[in-house]
Amino acid sequence: MYRKIMVAFDGSPESRLAVDECSHLMQVSDREIHLVCVLHDPSPYLLAGEFVPEPALAIDRSRMQADLDEAAARLTARGFSVTTHLQDGEPVDVISRMVDSLGIDLVIVGHRRSKRFALRWWRGSVDAMLVERVHCSILVAGDRPATT
Repeated sequence: MYRKIMVAFDGSPESRLAVDECSHLMQVSDREIHLVCVLHDPSPYLLAGEFVPEPALAIDRSRMQADLDEAAARLTARGFSVTTHLQDGEPVDVISRMVDSLGIDLVIVGHRRSKRFALRWWRGSVDAMLVERVHCSILVAGDRPATT
């Protein structure tokens, strides 16, 4: 059984699918859900000669925290114990470090089927790199087909 579950969240529709996937989990008293959002480090933009003003970074951080809190509230309303994490850095590095430090059993990521799955993996998406770096199971949550 998965006791410690990490959901990779970036506010995108795909990551909201990953949050919704938790609704399919049985509520277990000692189960922990960790919602993790990783903000990219702005230093590559600064190295490329682009200036990213500090207020813009603070606004992005504030928006992402609000999205993260809203997603956590939805899971909490379903009876889950949820902890949020807003981190800076490269997503794969941060997530893989957190998987080890928190003792995560399962990572849930979202994938929208309107994108070609093989193309996403071939281009080195975060999902594909996670498979190589984390030492736990990974569940890829996808949107459900439309019913007619």
